[in-house]
Amino acid sequence: MVSRSQVYQDYEQAFSQASGLPLRLRTANGEQLLQQATKYENPLCALVSKTGLSCAACCQEQTRVAMSSERMSKTVICCCGNCDTSVPVMEGGKLLCFLQTGQVFLKQPTKRQFARLTRQLLERGLKVDLKGLERLFFETRVLSRKQYNPIINLLTIFAQHLSFARYQILVMPRHEEPASVTSGRKFIEDHLASQLTLTDVARAAKTSTYYFCKLFKRETGLNFAEYVSQLRVEKAKSLLPNLNLRVSEIGYEVGFRSLTHFNRLFKRITGLSPTMYRERLPGFGSG
Repeated sequence: MVSRSQVYQDYEQAFSQASGLPLRLRTANGEQLLQQATKYENPLCALVSKTGLSCAACCQEQTRVAMSSERMSKTVICCCGNCDTSVPVMEGGKLLCFLQTGQVFLKQPTKRQFARLTRQLLERGLKVDLKGLERLFFETRVLSRKQYNPIINLLTIFAQHLSFARYQILVMPRHEEPASVTSGRKFIEDHLASQLTLTDVARAAKTSTYYFCKLFKRETGLNFAEYVSQLRVEKAKSLLPNLNLRVSEIGYEVGFRSLTHFNRLFKRITGLSPTMYRERLPGFGSG
């Protein structure tokens, strides 16, 4: 869902244009990228990844980072000597995904490093154009820590923004989205507090239930029930800072007919109960 959103796509373009670095999303377990490589990918990484050496090493290291109990930015060094940094996107106490960038040297590359890389490749019996590899290796961009750290700070700020902008990400239509999906989204948003059914939404979108269901899942990445649940929880989050509203009132306001169901679904999606989420909001209980 995040990778499909216009919010993410606009930021990815701006980030890469400003920094010259690739920006990718990785799943919460660190094992899989949620999108394909961009034109900003380091040609050295692209070449070595075709051998399987870099991919295996990087994925293993990123999975280790993902499984760590520490939820902070982590920078690892791949077999090429490039750095790769993952920034967690959190929702309450729940890890949603990682923003990943890097593919640069933090120190000037050496001939010893290149010799080690070629030895690893040859030991695996891989055939590589060594002259081409050497050219890409020594042409790889070098950034000092002083240059690299502010880039990661920007990514951290965006990760925080993503966690607060989930409602906008859900309801904001994508460019060139089919009109029926946009109509369906609008109907769901306008009738969120009602007993929504897929049949009602498909009728509002002027399509058959079967066709709308397939199209909606393709465009949003979520099926109808998942989308409605996510939207209701995101709407509830926007109301929880209002201390004049009881948690139960908020649950009914966004369309839940059972407080137990509201609590269970909210915790499954955010990692916290509505009450705990409210207690962790800035300024709660002050004054």
